[in-house]
Amino acid sequence: MEQEFKILIANQSYQDFAQIICDEMESSAKARGTGIAKRSPDYIKEKMREGKAVIAFTKDNIWAGFCYIETWSHGEYVANSGLIVAPAFRKGGLAKQIKKKIFELSRTQYPESKIFGLTTGLAVMKINSELGYEPVTYSELTQDEAFWAGCKSCVNYEILMSKERKNCMCTAMLYDPKDHYEPEETKQDFHQHSKLYERFMKIKQWKLLKPFLKKETTGSSRSKSLLHYFFSI
Repeated sequence: MEQEFKILIANQSYQDFAQIICDEMESSAKARGTGIAKRSPDYIKEKMREGKAVIAFTKDNIWAGFCYIETWSHGEYVANSGLIVAPAFRKGGLAKQIKKKIFELSRTQYPESKIFGLTTGLAVMKINSELGYEPVTYSELTQDEAFWAGCKSCVNYEILMSKERKNCMCTAMLYDPKDHYEPEETKQDFHQHSKLYERFMKIKQWKLLKPFLKKETTGSSRSKSLLHYFFSI
């Protein structure tokens, strides 16, 4: 039977969970081999005090997940950032529930703002598609310097800058309240083209990584395994 969770709008009463959340974000990023913009416990606490975050618990009040809202370009853009699910509760649909809740909170607090996200995961792309997000180019995202500065702690920052912030390992997705397809349409499109998206992401990541591979690894087993990974379906 699917486990039930309580997903609440966070407030200052949950500030004691800030360190746990930050630790889990960092641990998860390392396990995936991807980077995230690091946030301090004080930053997470601030989001809670402002009512710009959601937090999930089991029915027994065990912490299970978290996500928060960030605004850029004077509120023109909103990002749902820092999505994390505790290891014990992954692969059970909780991430999708949290994304839906934070999306609804974003639409309530910033009804005119464009909501965007960057992800390296096909699972997150699927969830975003079910909410009405569409894949876009980086040029359609906020150009706020503060946002891109947050990428400095990402392991892929060198790739991002080498591409003049026009491309990186992440896929950009956007929900524009003034110009968007209905969630059912974006969901159907993702379902029909999921294999194509997956292959595209692997090819893109391989091409972005290629210039950074050491020349001496050419023809080595490491290079061959990378080729196999990025071009397999």
